[in-house]
Formats: sequence, C-alpha cells, structure tokens
Amino acid sequence: PCVLSGCDKSTSSTAKKPVDFLSKSGYNRLDGAPDIGTSLLITFYVEVCSMLVNATNMLLKARDGHYAVGQFNINNLEWTKSILLTAQEMNSPVILGVSEGAGKYMTGFKTVAAMVKAMDESLGITVPVALHLDHGTYEGAKACVAAGFTSIMFDGSHYAIDENVAKTTELVALAHDHGLSIEAEVGSIGGEEDGVIGMGEVADPAECAKIASLGIDFLAAGIGNIHGKYPANWKGLDFVALDKIHNATDNIPLVLHGGTGIPDEMIKKAISLGVSKINVNTECQLSFADATRKYIEAGKDLEGKGFDPRKLLAPGAEAIKATVREKIELFGSANKA
Repeated sequence: PCVLSGCDKSTSSTAKKPVDFLSKSGYNRLDGAPDIGTSLLITFYVEVCSMLVNATNMLLKARDGHYAVGQFNINNLEWTKSILLTAQEMNSPVILGVSEGAGKYMTGFKTVAAMVKAMDESLGITVPVALHLDHGTYEGAKACVAAGFTSIMFDGSHYAIDENVAKTTELVALAHDHGLSIEAEVGSIGGEEDGVIGMGEVADPAECAKIASLGIDFLAAGIGNIHGKYPANWKGLDFVALDKIHNATDNIPLVLHGGTGIPDEMIKKAISLGVSKINVNTECQLSFADATRKYIEAGKDLEGKGFDPRKLLAPGAEAIKATVREKIELFGSANKA
C-alpha cells in the first residue's frame, strides 16, 4: 500500500484527495510552483498512489460493510479504459479480471500488466484497482505472478479434492510471498468461459472449509450459478447451500461467478449471505456488441470518418461504462473506495 499523509490506496479514500496532501506538503509559493522537496513528494504521490493493489483489503471491507466489489473482465484497451474511468467516477474499488484466453488475445500477461499499470497512472486513477487472473490454471497462475498481476485465481475445481488442496497450498505460498491475493474454487461453475467448462455443481461445504483453511483470501463456490446467459429453465441460486458454505468457511469473503443475468433481488440476498465479489463479463460483452451493431446498422461508419476505430468503438465503450455503472450501484460499492 502507499502511505503518504494518510493515503493508502488499498484501504482508504484519502487517495481521492491530493489537495489535502498538497496543503500539508509545503505547496505554498506565491507563483504556485512547489519547491524541490515538494516536487519529489508529488512525484512519489503520483507514482506510488497510482499503483495497483491486491484484492484482500477491498474484499474484507466489502464483507464487513455488506456490499460487493465487482470484477469486470477486460478484453482490450477500450474495456480497460471504460472500467477504470467508471470506477473512478463512482469512487468504487474495482477488480479487473483477465481470463487466460483474453490474456493470450492481448499477446500475453506481461502485456496486460504493463497496459493496466500504465493506464492506471496515466488516467490518474486513485480508487483501489486489482489486476486479477480469472479461472487460472496452475501454470497460468504462476505466469501471472511473474508478469506483475496483483491477484490470481486458481481454478482447481476439476481436480480431485486432494490434488486441488496440494496445488492450492503451493500457489497460496507463492502468491503471498509476492504480495498477491489468491482466490480458489470448489464446485465447478456451470457453462463455459474461454474453454473452461463446468457442469454447475453445488459445492460441498466440507470441501469449501478444507480449501478455505489453506490460507486463500477469498473463495468461489458453485451454488447453481453459470457463466454466460442463463437459460429460461434456470432454477436460481441455491441460498441454502450458500448459507451452509458461509457458515463452514469462517466468514471468508465469498465470490459469485456468472453475475450476468442473475436477478437483482438474488444478487442482494447473496451479498447478505457473505458474497463480497461478483464477476461480470458476458453482460459487458453483450452491451458492447449491441451498441456497436446499432452504430453500423445506422450507417454511422459511412458518415465522414465514422470508420475510424476510435469513433466506431466509442458507442461500445460508452455502453460498457453504463453497464459497469449499473452494477456498481447494484453491488453497493459506490463511494466505498
């Protein structure tokens, strides 16, 4: 964390107030220019307070405050920029999720980490931002630690419980040695995401307790949720199972994957039962696609330089912002940075 005149990006909202910092730093020359010592402090403030953080503190605060932090998956520059700007606007902590498929699409985890860190600084983002591997393999989790991510998820739900425990134990030590937070999963999430296919199992509370006891920072547990669009005959979330999992895992922050399409009242009830992180991906993709389709169908790309990708992609980027804004309000994380 960065600490300067009370600024701790991972735990405090004071990073939103650089004026407070300047007023305490000797920034008082009549011409408005700081002296050399203050210049160095300002440089330190900009470089350190804009760094990324792991997700542990923001999710503990969410758990204790009975709200959830959104993980919004990124796919390119437009996605990242839209999510960061909206989180800043809403004064909300945020988690940028990266699947292994999206990481490969963006030419690798090192490229992703460099882009996110540079964009966080260039945009002057002061809310807590975590860069998180979503549904990581054993090898992918290790690669993201080396690439500079601040949080990882190891999805060992397809392994037998003993192998899941062994691999999770190793990755917990690796992540914590490098200052990262780590998420694990029990009971596969239904549907498919970037080739990760789950049958939609309901997690066993005893297995959840076993994985939670390994020192992970937050836990994803299947409770009937799925990735992608929910079918018309979906039975809904299993709140009885969620309550049992919450009671069995010593109040660890819980994660709800497949946040797209779950009714608002179910989201709110899940948060009341210990869910502190909610993942959203498909809904942003659908919003982006719909806005882009309307732009093309209206012939806007044929007007002037409407074919310029900066113009062509702008409606989709604005649609992502609207979706993220709506979810932040629903999850209750606005003004919780």
